[in-house]
Amino acid sequence: MPAYDADAVAALAEQQVSWQDKALPPAFWGKTVAEVLAGKPRLSQLPTPLMTLSAAGMRHNVDTLASWCQRHGVELAPHGKTTMAPALWAMQLDAGCWAITLANVFQLSVARAHGFRRVLIANEVISPLQLRWIADELAADPEFEVLVWADSVRTIEIMEAARSAYVGPDARPLDVLVEVGGIGGRTGARDAETAVAVGNAIAQASTLRLAGVAGYEGAIGHGVDEADLEEVREYLRDLVEVHHRLRDLYPSDVVPVVSAGGSQYFEQVAKVLADLTGEGARVVLRSGAYIAHDDGLYRRVSPLGETPRTDGEQLIPAMHGWIRIVSQPEPGLALFDAGKRDLPFDQDMPEPQLIRPRADGEPVLEATGMTVTKLNDQHGFLTFGEVPVVIGDELRIGLSHPCTAFDKWGLIPVVDDPDAADPVVVDLVRTFF
Repeated sequence: MPAYDADAVAALAEQQVSWQDKALPPAFWGKTVAEVLAGKPRLSQLPTPLMTLSAAGMRHNVDTLASWCQRHGVELAPHGKTTMAPALWAMQLDAGCWAITLANVFQLSVARAHGFRRVLIANEVISPLQLRWIADELAADPEFEVLVWADSVRTIEIMEAARSAYVGPDARPLDVLVEVGGIGGRTGARDAETAVAVGNAIAQASTLRLAGVAGYEGAIGHGVDEADLEEVREYLRDLVEVHHRLRDLYPSDVVPVVSAGGSQYFEQVAKVLADLTGEGARVVLRSGAYIAHDDGLYRRVSPLGETPRTDGEQLIPAMHGWIRIVSQPEPGLALFDAGKRDLPFDQDMPEPQLIRPRADGEPVLEATGMTVTKLNDQHGFLTFGEVPVVIGDELRIGLSHPCTAFDKWGLIPVVDDPDAADPVVVDLVRTFF
């Protein structure tokens, strides 16, 4: 069976765009996505503020990490919460990804609406209503697979009580991964004894199945110097210990999953965990931000960023903002038409990069000496020096942290070349937040 419903994903192109899609002007309202794209619109036909994706950049990033995982003997289940875009999930699965990772049951419903058949929920699911819906999905589609996390015996008791009161003895079990955490981290059992107790509780439950071990090293590490990397490796070795202690509890028909690996330390995860594949385990990374990469956080910390820590081509920033100068109230200060509701700001301020041509035939200019100093709800503050801006100028800006960029845009134009004077829009990506 295919990894998703290609017809459901393709049908996104038949949806009409409207006033609800802030990326598109009134001239396109009422047209389908396919009809808009048939006209080969250019960036100059779209309003600001705007966020775009680079078709070439995303293709490069998806292929780069797919090749890297293949060379290092690990699988990839990218965290779909980053983009919440089924069309991009499909692109990642087409490149060989093992599954899509999501963070909650709402996100799972988006995946199921588009026929995605293998999903890892990197979270505890204890709502009886949600557990019943998942049970119905498992019963309705024999090809559907879902794995959830648990970090306490109490969690297992709640899940078992909710499911045993709803499903019959012949129902498919729900696959559960024991979540291992660390002191100061996020969720996850804080010691091996607790984790093993959780594994035992899963194995003894009548409606659950022990399917492996998981964790998130990004909540443990805080930098990329050698001391930080060793702290991450130590945590990953704890993950291995729990997996080894649970080996006798795995059902004979289960290939146990051992999963870690966000977008910051995936090379450390492969270094510590990849050998488990030789013992019959499936090692699964969950990197999500790589598809867009960025001009901030992940440019600095990714193993394939500006200072690579592993083999392979570097990732390329594939998301950009586009803004317009609307005011120059003081010398050296300009305000633009985008703010916190349009641009990510939790990790870094946007980075001015280019000034679009002010008239036909004029060149693209480098936005040197410019800094975004502050964002309000709908305004941004830009300081400038030797290279001036004037009211009406349009700038391209680099963005930091994809996880808080995509959620601000329900429809995202994809351009052929973000460096061009007037890029062509080659796709429109629908998100579901």
